[in-house]
Amino acid sequence: MNEREVLMILGQVNAIITNSHIVYTSGKHGAAYVNKDAIYPHTKMTSRLCREIAKRFLDDNVSVVIAPAIGGVILSQWTAYHLSEMGECKVAGVYAEKSEGGNAFVINRGYGKLVSGRRVLVVEDILNTGGTARKVIEAVRRVGGNVVGLGALCNRGEITPHDVGSVPRLEALVNVKLDAWDKEACPLCAQGVPINTDVGKGREFLLAQKSV
Repeated sequence: MNEREVLMILGQVNAIITNSHIVYTSGKHGAAYVNKDAIYPHTKMTSRLCREIAKRFLDDNVSVVIAPAIGGVILSQWTAYHLSEMGECKVAGVYAEKSEGGNAFVINRGYGKLVSGRRVLVVEDILNTGGTARKVIEAVRRVGGNVVGLGALCNRGEITPHDVGSVPRLEALVNVKLDAWDKEACPLCAQGVPINTDVGKGREFLLAQKSV
């Protein structure tokens, strides 16, 4: 599956939003957005995308696939399933959660025992700054897991393996560069373009502005 085919799938489920005013998780603003939440209800398409991620790591002897909760859990399960089917081996699918303070990710629910000493593939939906993926990778390493790579649906921040903890390999099904501006330099704000409150962090941004 090449990037064009992946983009066609994303387009079919209206997961690509353009000509809008988006507030990203990083706090930066932009005009386009890849809406991962539009993908997940479509199980066959989600399965196809995860199968492609699995294919790229089929020779890495992966024992565990882990992702950040919440949305990434779906990717973890499907990718582990396809690795198990194609490799005729048992691959576990688990997830990491935000710590109580929210500044890190932790591996709870007994999953640390499954990760420790194992070859682990980290999966993520959209790489913006790479911060979430990096925190999951750090969590895996803290419990003794061996991270073999990072697989993602879309790398829209030009993230490199070094950016996420120097993983051995980073594979993204789609690599796109989307402009992003600090709010003070956002041309859309200057033009008075309304902020999209349906996706991204637009709603939270407007509420924060009201409280200033």
